Formats: sequence, structure tokens, C-alpha cells
Amino acid sequence: MDPVAPVVAALAVLLLAGKFGGEIATRIGQPAVLGELLVGIVLGNLSFGGVAPFQALATNETIEVLAGIGALILLFGVGVESTVAQMLKVGATSLFVAVLGVIVPFALGWGVGAWLLPDASPYLHAFLGATLCATSIGITARVLQDVGASRSPEARIILGAAVIDDVLGLVILGTVAGAIGAAAQGLPFSVISVAKTTGLAAAFLVGALVIGTTTAPRLFAAASLLHVRGVLVTVSLSLCFLFAWASSLMGLAPIIGAFAAGLVLEEVHFKDFVDRGERSLGELLRPISELLVPVFFVLMGLRTDLGAFATPGALGLAAALIVVAIVGKQVCALGVIVPGVNRLAVGIGMIPRGEVGLIFANVGAGLTLDGAPVIGPSTFSAVVAMVVVTTMITPAALKWSLARGTRGKAAIQQSGDA
Repeated sequence: MDPVAPVVAALAVLLLAGKFGGEIATRIGQPAVLGELLVGIVLGNLSFGGVAPFQALATNETIEVLAGIGALILLFGVGVESTVAQMLKVGATSLFVAVLGVIVPFALGWGVGAWLLPDASPYLHAFLGATLCATSIGITARVLQDVGASRSPEARIILGAAVIDDVLGLVILGTVAGAIGAAAQGLPFSVISVAKTTGLAAAFLVGALVIGTTTAPRLFAAASLLHVRGVLVTVSLSLCFLFAWASSLMGLAPIIGAFAAGLVLEEVHFKDFVDRGERSLGELLRPISELLVPVFFVLMGLRTDLGAFATPGALGLAAALIVVAIVGKQVCALGVIVPGVNRLAVGIGMIPRGEVGLIFANVGAGLTLDGAPVIGPSTFSAVVAMVVVTTMITPAALKWSLARGTRGKAAIQQSGDA
């Protein structure tokens, strides 16, 4: 058989399943990503006469590569929707919220791992903490837009903090992954090595942003001189892949580079292309994203073994991760220093881990120590359960908290008028 044939057959299954799951999810008021994940879980756990027909897709190397590229494009798109200038303008409140939203969940995640998995490697405990750090910008932004609150003070704080959250989370991810990589090579754990890896991750992000912001205008000005079709999306994706490769070359996760590449791109860089009638970068990326990103989420679902919850302690680990994932982000609301802001809404808006949490978990599943994955099947399934629950509860809870805050302000206004 032509080696392309089984790959395209697998893609047909994954894409159709992902679209079907996304449709169901959106009809019941949930993000499409959640439906893509859940339909993958269903397919991965189907069994007929002891045969799991879709399980082979979870281990197909070509599909894994395509899903990995989908994850890069996803983080690149998240970066494109944010800019360095926006990060600098979010103010002290967003910074305080973001720092608390990283430190507290990381500490709680590490504590849960040490408590429920005392015999596991400290690296696993650290990675559990890392998976709880980030916030899904897309899910919260969509809810804020749906309720007409995208320009509210709460929205500016949440979205600004979520961007900083992801940057800090990626630094922690790079640090933990680098420490695991060093341990896999037999190098002893030391505070100096961790500090070195942390500095390397931070230096790469800062260096990538500095280099990118200074060279991107010249790069796209030169590219605009070409009139062949597809120049804008080609140059943009090439920059994404180049940054991802450089990130990997320095021992960091490629998604760090992809995110950094997106951050340095701004609308002004594409002005010449748009002025001559071409579509914006977001519009050009959409069909590519719709092709590859669902493959990543369905694949993550396929790799979630529900049978792993039969392992002693697996359900308890999932429940504990869910609790600390919610509590950890509520604590970050204490960083709100602007008077009159709905702190409850800010805390709830930071809860969903969504696609970012899955990407972090996938990185951990790909790291090995002493010949075994850092995140085993039962732990991976527990992390996926945490992602599903935090993603599901956020839309309704955020709408309720914003409405509650609006009613409270109205009541105060009425009493003042009286």
C-alpha cells in the first residue's frame, strides 16, 4: 500500500470526528475544542470484541507529527492575537494577577503530586505544577465577547494576565523540561542547573522578542515587494517554524518559539499586503488551523485511557487536580488592586486550561526518564480530566459572575440615587 494511504484515511477519521464533536459542543454552549477532545476520548476507548479499532491512530508517528505542527500553529495564533505592546500596557494589576496565577497553582500542583504520588519522581510533581500554570486565552475571550464584556475592566485584566500567564508558564515548562532532559542524561539535580535552564528559557523569549520586533518590519517590507500569491502566510509560518526550531535547538519546547514568533507580529507589519487587497494573516491562518489543530485535540483524546482510572488513586488524583486548578486561580484574584473590579469574575476567567494545558501535558508525555514517560497513562488521563472540567465550568460560571457583578453595581447606583 502507498504509505500516504493510511495517513489520509486516519486524517479523514480524525477531521470528521473532530468537526462532529465540535458541533455538538457548540450547540450546548461549550467551546468546540472541548468537543474535539471528548470525541477523541470516545473513539480511543471504543472496543469491539476486545479490538480497539481507533487505538492505532494514537501511536501513528505521522499523525503525531501533524498534530505537533497543529500545536505550533495554535500557539503561533495565540501569540499573533497578542502583542508585546499589549503586554506592556496591561498594568500592574494584570501582572500581579498573572504572577499569583502561576506561583500558587504550581505550588499546589507540586503539593498534590508529592501527596498522592509520593513514590514518583519529583520531576513528575514539578510537571503537574507546570500543567496548572497556564490559562486558555481563547476560551475566556470568547465568553467575554458573547456577553458583551470584552471592553470591561475585568476583561482587560483577565486577558492581559492570561497572556503574561502563558509567557511565565512557558518559562516554567522550559525549565522543568530542561531539568528532566539533564536528568535523563545522568546529570545530577542542582539548583544551579535549574537556574541555568530558567535563565535560558527567559533569555530565549526576551532575545526572540527583541530580534523579532526589530527584524519583522524589514522582513515583511521586503516580502511585500513580491506579488506572488501566498507570500504573507508563507513568510509568517516560516518565521514561526524557524523560531520553533531555534527553541528546540536550545533544549526548550518548540511551542515556546512558536508563541514568541506570534507575539512579535503586529497588524502594521501586514499593512502593505492588506492595502493591496489581500486578506489578513488571521484569515489566512484559519484554514490551516482548522485542518491541523483539531487533529491535535482529537489525538489527545485518543491517548486518554479511561481504563487508567481503575488504577488505585487515579480518580483521587484527577479530583485533587481539579480542586487545586480552580482554587489556585481564585487566589490570583487577590492581585486585583483596581477598585470596583469584580474580583470573582477575574478569578473565574483565569480557570480554563483548555488547549494550553493539553499542550503542556503532551510535552510531559513525550519526555522520558529512566526509560519511562514522565507522565504515565493514568496521570495523563487525570490531567485531561482536569482540563475538561475547568474548560466546561468556566463559560457558565463567568457569565454568572459578570451578571452578578452588574446587578450589584446597579443596586449600589440605585441606592445612591435614592
